[in-house]
Amino acid sequence: MLAARPAAELTLLDGAPAMLDRARELFGDRARYVVADLTDALPAGPWDAVVSALAIHHLDDAAKAALFARVHAALRDGGVFVNAEQVAGPTAWLDAVYRERHERAARALGTDDAEWAGALERMAHDRCASVERHLEWLREAGFADADCLFKDHRFAVIVARR
Repeated sequence: MLAARPAAELTLLDGAPAMLDRARELFGDRARYVVADLTDALPAGPWDAVVSALAIHHLDDAAKAALFARVHAALRDGGVFVNAEQVAGPTAWLDAVYRERHERAARALGTDDAEWAGALERMAHDRCASVERHLEWLREAGFADADCLFKDHRFAVIVARR
């Protein structure tokens, strides 16, 4: 974000103080740090952009839809929401194909049995939804434009504009 918009004012939100401590090591006083859960109220806007990466898939569907409505309300007109996220396949069969491909790709990068077992344990807590569902919730929240700009099996970048 800073490379694209060097003058941007950043507010980083995470429920894990350790994650914010790591971010503080990288950004120092270039950002404001907020410990909060994605189900909590968002920091007061209006915001030009809200960006999330690999976090929202931990919420259940109702909480995702509610978050999208809060993001919409927090953005100024013309503001954008970018969500780089893990997604489910649109059908059970495709979801299984995506999961199999994910394992193959991880193994090709050197993931061993113990590492993959740990990944499966972490993924057991994921609550992924399809790109189609994300787009429905964004439109229901009032976003004028919503689309998936990139998708590679279980990973997608979804963008919406207020």
